[in-house]
Amino acid sequence: MNLGRIITIAGIAVMASHAMAGDRAQLAMRMDDMGAMHSVNMAIMDAYNNGVGKSVEIMPVGAWYPEAVKLLKDAPGLDVGVHIAITSEWENVKWGPLTQAPSLVDDMGYFNPMMWPNPAYPGQSVMEKGFDLAELEAEYRAQIERVMKDVPRVSHLSGHMGSLGFAPEVKEMVKRIAKEYGLGVVDLGGPDATYEGVGYAGGALDADGKHKSLEAKEDALVRTIEQLKPGKRYMFLDHPAYNDDEMSTVFHIGYEDVGFDRQGVTDLFKSKRVKKALEDCNVELISVGELTK
Repeated sequence: MNLGRIITIAGIAVMASHAMAGDRAQLAMRMDDMGAMHSVNMAIMDAYNNGVGKSVEIMPVGAWYPEAVKLLKDAPGLDVGVHIAITSEWENVKWGPLTQAPSLVDDMGYFNPMMWPNPAYPGQSVMEKGFDLAELEAEYRAQIERVMKDVPRVSHLSGHMGSLGFAPEVKEMVKRIAKEYGLGVVDLGGPDATYEGVGYAGGALDADGKHKSLEAKEDALVRTIEQLKPGKRYMFLDHPAYNDDEMSTVFHIGYEDVGFDRQGVTDLFKSKRVKKALEDCNVELISVGELTK
């Protein structure tokens, strides 16, 4: 596994690995939350087939996971990671554990909405309510084993909303079981940006593109691409979806324009400007699986 560090270029967080990549910068373009919604599934496949998306993170707890599995069977070249989830942040659409995990759920049996304390959701975070480590490990194993059974080519683990690195004992457990299953792992960092190994790249356009136009997102990503260093490896992540009727119902307090924002992400992955910048800067696209080898 490559050891890495987080750097920020033009306000965009990316992950830079110390491993040498020859005379070209290498960039893993990662798409998160497949299986969460139909709109997400369709947009991810669009970004893969018509854009620069190289890796997808699939959520086995998502309501649209069965559709995602079918789509991935028809896309054998798409790198797949298990996107471990123990939070369910959206209003109107929820998911819960594959196992019996009473320490991880709310009164309705769904995962809590937040990982960290959030004033909009008082008392409804994993960190406030606590967790049972044995239940957590059993749930992580169940999610991993489901995806490995349904999508045998899975290459790595990633964490939804920081689920892999929010406590030291969780981080150590994740590293242990990732090794056991023979999978790479990213997202071992917490919100303080102190990372071990291949780390969390964050919401890649939070500073310069979130909630903004496609042009703003393109400007931010192109600036980043232009500053990638030869011989270094990087990871970019975001969340494609369409601005459609389904996504118009999806939000949480403080993030209400989800469909608009994530349509821009889909268009960004397909952007001719982004493709041209990658070509002009001689950046090689790789997968997250390759990044974690």
